Amino acid sequence: MAVAAVSAEGGNPAAAWCAVLSMALCVAMLIASEFMPVSLLTPIAEGLRATEGQTGQAISISGLFAVAASMIITTAAGTLNRKWVLVAMTAFMLMSLVLVAAAPNFAVLMIGRALLGICIGGFWALATAVIMRLVPQSDVPRALALMYGGQAIAAAFAAPVGSYLGGMLGWRAVFWALTPLVAVNLVWHMVALPSLPARQRQDFRTMFDLLKRSYFLRGLIASMLSWGAAFTTFTYLRPFLEQVTGADVTTLSILLLVLGCAGFVGTWASGRFLRGSVAPLLKLPVLLMGGCTFGLLVLGGSVIAAGIFLAIWGAMNTAMSVIWMTWLSQNADDAPEAAGSLMVAAIQASILLGAVVGGLLLDSMSIFATLIGSLVLAGIGLALIGNGRRLLKSA
Repeated sequence: MAVAAVSAEGGNPAAAWCAVLSMALCVAMLIASEFMPVSLLTPIAEGLRATEGQTGQAISISGLFAVAASMIITTAAGTLNRKWVLVAMTAFMLMSLVLVAAAPNFAVLMIGRALLGICIGGFWALATAVIMRLVPQSDVPRALALMYGGQAIAAAFAAPVGSYLGGMLGWRAVFWALTPLVAVNLVWHMVALPSLPARQRQDFRTMFDLLKRSYFLRGLIASMLSWGAAFTTFTYLRPFLEQVTGADVTTLSILLLVLGCAGFVGTWASGRFLRGSVAPLLKLPVLLMGGCTFGLLVLGGSVIAAGIFLAIWGAMNTAMSVIWMTWLSQNADDAPEAAGSLMVAAIQASILLGAVVGGLLLDSMSIFATLIGSLVLAGIGLALIGNGRRLLKSA
C-alpha cells in the first residue's frame, strides 16, 4: 500500500519525525486555543457581561464551524498541496487568537472562535491522513501518540497556566501570550513539512460510501458519544470545582495541572502498548472517564478525591484520541482523508453537543445536572461499543 511507504514523502526518517513534531506543536496550540475558555470561563463571562453558560458557547461555536470545515476542507481543497492547506489552517488560528484577545464584546469573541473552528476542522480532517503519509504503517500508532503528545502538553500546562495568569494579568493577556508560539509553529510548518500533493480529488461520495459501511458508522457514533460525554463534563469543570470542591484560583490551577500532567501518562501508554487489534481498548476511555464523572458527583467535595478522579480522567482523555485515530487508520485506510473528515465532524459535533447541553443544564438546573447528562451519554456509548468487534471492518 502507498501509505506504508517508508517515509517516502518525508524525505528521510529524521525529516519525517521532525514534521510529526511540527504537527504535535500545532496540536498543542489548537487544544490550548480551543479549550482555554474552560479555565477562564468565569473571568471571560464577567469581562464581557455574559453568563457562564453563554460563555461556554464560545467552545460550541468553534465546534460548529469545525464540523462544517471538516466536511468541506478536503473537498474544497481539491488538488491543493496538503502542506499548504495545513499552513493556511495555522494562519487562521493566529488570526483567531488576535481577534479573541482584542475582542471588545461577545460578538467579536464569537467571530474569533468561529475562525478557530475552521482551523480545527481543516487541520484534524487532514492530520491522520498526513501522518499515514509521513511514516511507515507500522509506526502510525507511535506517530499519532507523538502528535497527540501536543494535546497532553496543552492539557498539562494551558489550563492551569491560563487560570493562574488569567488571575494575575487578566484573561486577554493569556490569549495574547499564545500568538508568538503559533507564529513560530507557522514557520516550522513551512520548513519541516514535505510537499504533500493531493493523491486524488476528494468528493462527498467517498464519505457517503464510508457511511454505508455499518462497522464504520457504528464506530463514528460511538466515538461521538465518547467525546460528547467527556466534554459535557470538561467544559464546565471550573464551575464544578469552584462551587462543589470549593477550589480557589491556586487550588484550581493545581487540580487542572494534575489533570493535564496525567495526559502524558495516557499518551505514553497508548503509544507504547497499542499493538494489533484496537477493539478491546475502544470502550476503556468512556468507561473510566464516566466512572470519574460519577466519582466527582459522589465525592467531588473533597479536593484529594477530585484530584484523583481528574488524574484518571486526564490520562484517558489523551489515550482516547490515540485509540480512536488508530481505529480509523486501521479500518478506513483506503480513504483516510474522507474518514478523517467524518471523524472530526463527529468529534466536533459531540463537543458542540456537550457544551450546549451542559450549558443549558447548568443555567437552568445545576452543575450536578450537567455531570449527570455526561453520564447518560457515556452509558449509551458503552452499550454501543460492547466488546468493540462490531466496529472492525473484518467483523
